This record gives sequence, structure tokens and C-alpha cells, in this order.
Amino acid sequence: MRLSHPLALLCAALALVLAGCSGGGGDRVDVVFIGEAGELEQSGLRLSPAGQHLRAATAEGLVALDAAGGVVPAVAERWVVTDDGLSYIFRLRNSAWDDGEQIEAEHVRDELRAVLRRLRGTSLGLDLAKVSEVRAMTGRVIEIRLTSPLPDLLQILAQPELGLRRAGAGMGPMIATDVENGWLLQPSPPETRGLPEVAEWNERIRQIFLRVLPADEAVAAFDAGAADLVLNGTLANLPLADVGALSRGTVRLDAALGLFGLRVRSGEGLLADAARREALAMAIDRPQLLQPFNIGGWVPTTRIVAPGLPDDIGTIDERWSDLSLEARRGLAARRIAGWVSGEDGRVARVTLALPPGPGSDMLFARLANDFAAIGVTLDREDDPAQADLVLVDRVARYGAPRWFLNQFACSLDGGLCVPEADARVEEALSAQNTIVRAALYAEAEAELAASNVYIPIGAPIRWSLVRGGVEGFQENRWNIHPLLPLAMRPI
Repeated sequence: MRLSHPLALLCAALALVLAGCSGGGGDRVDVVFIGEAGELEQSGLRLSPAGQHLRAATAEGLVALDAAGGVVPAVAERWVVTDDGLSYIFRLRNSAWDDGEQIEAEHVRDELRAVLRRLRGTSLGLDLAKVSEVRAMTGRVIEIRLTSPLPDLLQILAQPELGLRRAGAGMGPMIATDVENGWLLQPSPPETRGLPEVAEWNERIRQIFLRVLPADEAVAAFDAGAADLVLNGTLANLPLADVGALSRGTVRLDAALGLFGLRVRSGEGLLADAARREALAMAIDRPQLLQPFNIGGWVPTTRIVAPGLPDDIGTIDERWSDLSLEARRGLAARRIAGWVSGEDGRVARVTLALPPGPGSDMLFARLANDFAAIGVTLDREDDPAQADLVLVDRVARYGAPRWFLNQFACSLDGGLCVPEADARVEEALSAQNTIVRAALYAEAEAELAASNVYIPIGAPIRWSLVRGGVEGFQENRWNIHPLLPLAMRPI
């Protein structure tokens, strides 16, 4: 992370004390992430949403994401892609590391190779499995070669975990100072990052004070004027946004892409058979499940991969579309009753782990009613490691079937999995033909769906509180809200 020297630390701390509440239009923007203490920790690669945003602000990668979620140049000023889609060639801008040494292609190559090694065993590592070679071509040119085309490579390279750091220090675009209860961030002058100088730079920027609070405290801080922007709201805490916040700001919903459903962790008892796991999936009244939350535009789905993505050849449909809810539940109830009657003492009961929050309480009540309709009792379990089912609530890194399928890879040990689906995804690593690759992804999704190791519900919910006067915030499907645009005053 790029940190300031001791004198700057003292000045930044003083500025923090003097700035007070900014109201979104002063010299500072107060940004609060919903989360728990320690989520701004920057060691390792498994970062919280707050940690991802801090990393992105202090350690750019070859490319980055802008406020709208689009890919923009960062350490690489431009790039070309070969016609076969197997080679991405980046030209680095003329910039320096934190210690003043010029950034060379060899440095970037070595850092990217190290990051790829560290990412092994993670879902992001699986997303990058098509990278076969990273090499330095000349002093400021680097090439990334692939085993087969990966149209979303730039989107993946823009992820905060791919930010370039040396000896723990990144290259901006912001300087972060550790202060009490959070971090103070200030935009770096463009000329220090190899970009053209901007006249009257200091008059065009504001500081960002970044901290993490539990959901109720974050909303209270917003209502009290002590926060200008609250990020990382989920369904678990959405009801809190209705308590006073609407009178002082705006609740903004990202049309997020990703997974929202139940992952089966236990393969014993009632859940040992795919047909009985399907019974639980059939019991859910998806259109009505989130009705109490009054979320406009939310679309439920029974598919694992979000419909309509590139590489979706249209062979996978919504499940049980020819059956009414009553017919689905009747079939599901007979399967459950058959299992219960098969042996004395059997009880149709499963446990579910949900994050704490009033939204989770409402979701649990709805699911418990749905499962009761087929003769299954649902109990709440606090420890996900001990639960039969766990909620998956995850925003996609990029919009392709591969991301969705990689979340259920057996190597990640996240619950029941399907080796046959993994095998199809592995085959797609070397598939050069677009249609063949898409067909392999469809086969993998079909294998996962038939096994019912995951019960899809719909897209994830992400919300923010944005005070009037805050510039640089835009909704986007990745739930990424870069800090640098928030620090720029309107021209």
C-alpha cells in the first residue's frame, strides 16, 4: 500500500480533525463501508469489499475500473489484442514505483507472476487459469498469453487483487494514511504517476476518510451527517436503510450480477439425494420471496448462470416452467414424505446459516414457510461450518458463465460439488472455438443443476446511501465504486 511519510501523516491527521463533517461538498468526503472491524486489513489476497476499494485506490493494476464499472487504462496506458485473442500486449506508462525507481516491464512481469502463484486455490485464480505466460518484451511492453480466448481478461486484470505492489507499496492513484478508526486518502498529483500535469490540482481534489462500521452504526452515521456515502449494503441489512435514511439521502441500488441462493454443504440424511435437494429448490416461491423488501426490477431465477450472458447458447432454460407452484410443491412433498416413511425416527429438518441482520430474519421466515409447505422444518444455524445450507450472496467479477461455474469448483471446498462439471470447465480452457467453449459451459451448468448442490434464487442485492452533493458515484453491475472519482470536485 502507498503510505505517506511521517510529516504527511501528522498533517493528514490534523486535517482530519479540522475537516469535521463534510456534508459531501467540503474538503472531505466521509465514506463508510458496512462490515466488521479489521476489514480494511490489506495483508493477503482475500480482501473484503472495503479492503478491495482501499487496495484499488493505493495500488493500480495494468488496468482499472471507473465509476461506471468500465475498464480504463492504469499502469498500462494502452494495449492491443491479437486477432486470435490469445495475446494481450500492454504498453506501460512512464511512471515510477513508490521509491522513485522507474517501472519496467520486468518488474510488472515478476509481480504478475507472483500474484498468479498466490491466487492458486482461489476462485479468482481459476478465472485466470487460461493465462499461460507473462513476459516482458521491451522496457515498457509486456505480453500476456492465453491458452484460449478470454474476452473478459481486461475485466479480471482490473480486479483490486491484481493491483501492482512492490515491497507492499503500490502506485496510487491515491496516498493512504492510517489514522484513528480508518484511513485518510488523498489523490496523488498526476505528474507523479506519469500523467500530464493538471493545473490547480489541489483546488480540484478532496480527501476521502474511509472507515468500516456495522450496518446499524453506518446508517446512524449517515442520518447524523457524519457519513456522506455508505457502501456495501446487502439484503441482510436493507431494512435499516428505510429507517430515516430516505429523508436525508438516497438509497441507490446496483443492478448487480452474481449469485444469490443456497449452497448445500451437507451430503447426509435428507440432503444425501439429488432428488430431495431438488424438492427444496422446487418449494421456493421465488417471485414472492423478496416481496416484503419492495425491490423494483429484481428478477428471480432457477438458473445457476445468469441468463443472457455471452457464451450462453440458450440450451439451458428456467427449471420447472411447465409446472405451477402447487404442482411443484406437491411433487416435492411426496419425495420428502417417502424419505420420512422409509425409516422410523426420521425427521425432515435442515439448518440454514444466514448473516445477521433484519433482512436475513425476513428471508429466513419466508424460506421456512416455503419449506414447511413440503413438510420440511428449517432451523437457523449461526455457524456456517455446521449448517446444512449456507446463503451464497456474491457479486460477479465479470459477466461470463465461467465466473459462475468456477464458484462451485471442487478445489474450493465450499460445499457439495460435481467433478463432472469441473471437467467440462477444464476442457473449455483449451477450446479455441467459441461455440464449442459455450457448449462445454452449458454442459457444466446442466451437471450442476441436475445435482442440485446449489439452489438459485436470483441476483444479489447491493445498496448504498448517497448524500446529495456527493459526486463521482454511479451504480454499476459490479458493485465497485472507486474512491478517486469521489475525491474529484465537480468542474
